[in-house]
Amino acid sequence: MITTLLSLALAAFTITPQAAVDEVPAGHVTVDIVSVNGSGCPVGTTEIAVADDNSEFTVTHHGDFTARVGPGVDPTDSRKNCQLALSVNVPSGFTFGIIRADYRGDVSLRDGAVALQRALYYFQGMSDTTSRSHPFRGPIVSDWHTTDATDPGSVIFAPCGQDRLFNINTELRVNAGTSGATSSISMDSPDRNPNAHYRFVWKRC
Repeated sequence: MITTLLSLALAAFTITPQAAVDEVPAGHVTVDIVSVNGSGCPVGTTEIAVADDNSEFTVTHHGDFTARVGPGVDPTDSRKNCQLALSVNVPSGFTFGIIRADYRGDVSLRDGAVALQRALYYFQGMSDTTSRSHPFRGPIVSDWHTTDATDPGSVIFAPCGQDRLFNINTELRVNAGTSGATSSISMDSPDRNPNAHYRFVWKRC
């Protein structure tokens, strides 16, 4: 298993500074898919679930979120991505940020091949975005796990009282490099177990 810890930074809003709270809202939190686009997540192949304690939400891809290269493989399959626009509905008096994101999948790279898992995060209406990338280098045949995290004092929160979609763009790339053989990296889940976990942090408005 490969674990990488990188900073997760979301686009900044001008809002009154206020510390995150340990208190979790007791009301029901929902996360709804407003739109889904990309070669890695055909319509109907992505599921969202919110934890009962409102601590996180998960994303499950069960289509064909696999980037691959090799003899006879369509060149466009070397990159797969998924763009999610999410409506996060929180109880009155609270707003949210994302303090941690975890991803998992499988990777199979021949000697000389390389792959990349990348995630980009932003709130609707902001032109600036921040992305983090996780490289892999062959030879390797393994599960993989990556983590994007941020310091609690640096979390960016959605502005209180405004409806802003939270956007996540995840991407997989693979390059055969000097190998010329079949290689792949996947974030698909035929067993319907979540591929990604997004940890909430809360504050009062």
